[in-house]
Amino acid sequence: MLKYKADIKTLIFLSVTTAMLFIQWHFGFHWYTYILSIYLAITVAVTAHNHNHVPMWKNDFLNHVTDYWITLFYGFPAFGWTPTHNKNHHKFNNKEGDYTITYRISEKNNVFTLLSYPSISSYFQQHPIVQHLKHLWRNKRGEFYTAIGQYAALGIFVLICLILNWRKAIMYVLIPQQFALFTVLIFNYIQHVHADEESQWNHSRNFVSKSTNWMLFNNGLHTAHHYRASIHWSELREAHNKIAHHIDPKLNEQGFWTYIIKAYIIGPFSNRFRTHSMRLARKAREMEKI
Repeated sequence: MLKYKADIKTLIFLSVTTAMLFIQWHFGFHWYTYILSIYLAITVAVTAHNHNHVPMWKNDFLNHVTDYWITLFYGFPAFGWTPTHNKNHHKFNNKEGDYTITYRISEKNNVFTLLSYPSISSYFQQHPIVQHLKHLWRNKRGEFYTAIGQYAALGIFVLICLILNWRKAIMYVLIPQQFALFTVLIFNYIQHVHADEESQWNHSRNFVSKSTNWMLFNNGLHTAHHYRASIHWSELREAHNKIAHHIDPKLNEQGFWTYIIKAYIIGPFSNRFRTHSMRLARKAREMEKI
């Protein structure tokens, strides 16, 4: 029933994420299980993205069930990726018109722009979601009810958890959800900030280490994903290898955390490690030609 056998891994991760909620709810807080649950929440956000592009199942009903499953642990209706990501971000790819542009407030790349980006981006993404719901109401009533059903399922799930034990609900449900939502926007920011949105190959930053991509379902290979969004996550490594020679080496980082340390901890004190905007460099070259 799965389109790709690689999604057995996805189902295992979703199942373990679900099990961790029950384990922690029953046995209480332990730092090692909590760290694991936070990491698993991030993988749910990545899964929401992947399943949105390439639904896991050949059967539509199973895909809808999986959307609801993802919604509960992601903390936002899974359909939301369609208007904000598929129809907008992939269309404009950090150009003007993209609701997730990284330079809306500032052209800088520092810890302040990094940490403020998720809230700013989330605010502006509400508009395409509302417009999408209006479109579904007018033209695709069945899909509208499915989308509203995801909101309802999420609300009921959170409400039941709060009624059962509000402290546990905050600790084991709400915080992981919010961390997942925050982190997936952080990923989008660092994958595009200071790249050149007008370039065919240098519009995205990649994280190429095998360990990073194993943990995040190849989410680090972002240029290949934008090159063809319909590529299944399990095939992104091969796709990346075919185009890697086109990409500026500065945009092919190794690990996520090494980049974070270089760009946001050492970078403010060392020009060698901070990022430099390819977008501004292009605009400066364009001005020189005028």
